Amino acid sequence: MEMEINIYKAFSNLLMETGFANISIEQIIMLGISFVLLYLAIVKKFEPLILLPIGFGMLLANLPNANLMLHPHLEGEEMKPGGLLYYLYQGVKLGIYPPLIFMGVGAMTDFGPLIANPKTLLLGAAAQVGIFLTFIGALFLGFTPQEAASIGIIGGADGPTAIFVTSQLAVKLLPAIAVAAYSYMALVPIIQPPIMKALTSKEDRKIVMEQLRPVTKREKIIFPIVVTVVVVLLLPASAPLIGMLMLGNLFREAGVVGRLSDTAQNALINIITIFLGVTVGATASAEAFLNTKTISILILGLIAFCIGTASGVILGNIMCKLSGGKINPLIGAAGVSAVPMAARVVQVVGQKENPKNFLLMHAMGPNVAGVIGSAVAAGVLLSLFG
Repeated sequence: MEMEINIYKAFSNLLMETGFANISIEQIIMLGISFVLLYLAIVKKFEPLILLPIGFGMLLANLPNANLMLHPHLEGEEMKPGGLLYYLYQGVKLGIYPPLIFMGVGAMTDFGPLIANPKTLLLGAAAQVGIFLTFIGALFLGFTPQEAASIGIIGGADGPTAIFVTSQLAVKLLPAIAVAAYSYMALVPIIQPPIMKALTSKEDRKIVMEQLRPVTKREKIIFPIVVTVVVVLLLPASAPLIGMLMLGNLFREAGVVGRLSDTAQNALINIITIFLGVTVGATASAEAFLNTKTISILILGLIAFCIGTASGVILGNIMCKLSGGKINPLIGAAGVSAVPMAARVVQVVGQKENPKNFLLMHAMGPNVAGVIGSAVAAGVLLSLFG
């Protein structure tokens, strides 16, 4: 009889320790959100390389008693280790993963269009206006300067930069800001075209731009070195992002470290993307994500991205007039840092108006300038509020 009672208690305790017995309504909601992210990544193919690991990380974080983000803790006199994702998350917390992603981006990016047409650097700078206007708006809504800076950086449409800044300034906002940044990056083909068409005339969208001049190998090698020296001397806080971006690009252009270039743009960036996505998603617990701040962040992030796109197009219009109609203002929309998606959107919109129009390479100039611009903006915000 006593054995039967013990067996009953054992099974009862086992059932009470299952996730089914401990799951909350909030966790069920978060699981639903993770399913939506997985659907967008797998079915709709919206930025799947990052939304899929973020979505699955969010799923893991909200399964009761899985304890994958558990901190190391004392049980009696014994120190118990933390969960797997807790240790992987230290790469986010310590600001390691985003710069390594930037190294891979640099190794994959051709700065030739920007070197061939340096004026497009202005378009990349103009698209960062959304960051600073949204920063001001967030301050008025009661966010601290550090939180406002982290929210504003979403306007750069650069997920690693947003994560890097937030991990340094407002780590509690990381789940919402990461989801917002990557979601809006994924929605570039949906968000940008209406803004582009609203701010340009049909005739201007038809403008065919002259072919870019050839860029020499020497120019491509000197460029990342000069940019690193100048930008880091001006803004030392930008060194992790700018330094790694330009190192990756130098790997690509030097022509003497093919193995390093290949590793940076393939194996390394893929590994870091997995770690970054899953661990950032795992920070989105019900307590951290389901609050009014998250809704405000999602709205402000969208506003920041829209303002950034509009600012680039407006400056594109000005440059179009000043050049006597030689610059298609659509390329200004590529000034946000979503490489190369924003440039592809410019190509699609321009070709719909004029099938003979090939704007992709012209749009890559402001697009890569936007990558540099978002890193510089991050350096400014970190210098002011870090």
